[in-house]
Amino acid sequence: MSRLLLMRHAKSDRTDQEIDDFDRPLADRGRDTAPRMGRHMTALGLAPQRILCSSALRSRETLAGLIPALPGDCEIRLTRDLYMAGEDETIDQIRGHGVGAATLLVIGHEPGLTQTALALIGAGHPSLIEDLETKFPTAGLAVIDFPAIRWVDVELKTGRLAAFLRPRSLDLVAELAALGEGEA
Repeated sequence: MSRLLLMRHAKSDRTDQEIDDFDRPLADRGRDTAPRMGRHMTALGLAPQRILCSSALRSRETLAGLIPALPGDCEIRLTRDLYMAGEDETIDQIRGHGVGAATLLVIGHEPGLTQTALALIGAGHPSLIEDLETKFPTAGLAVIDFPAIRWVDVELKTGRLAAFLRPRSLDLVAELAALGEGEA
């Protein structure tokens, strides 16, 4: 089985309209969210062996926030080919650069990530798929499992959406846990 993790970059800073889109940094919220998502990924056993990351600044900064929370070593490839890539380009990157990784993380942009996920997903809980179709939030993470062992063999509509994680859901879980600890 192969596992694909599709992650949208964390929240970017749009206050300076003079900055080119490619060079937009993360907002403070994005800098906080990326490490939390990394810790949550690790807690769920979602550590990648390889990471493909858009070379846009906000994607690289998201990656930098994730890395300290991820266990072990992984191979990282930064590529401009994922910057604003559509489903075809993203799937080509997955097939071409996922070699040898049981779990592959791709950090990219919208709307290409939603298009890619929907092109690859053939099964999964309907409410998760509906959530993904509705909005792929910043720092959101789609977990898609494939029966194919080799990434080059991954076909459209053969993946199963195993999870769709959103930063706001993590906030809610943390709040509920804090409430539960207060009652103990």
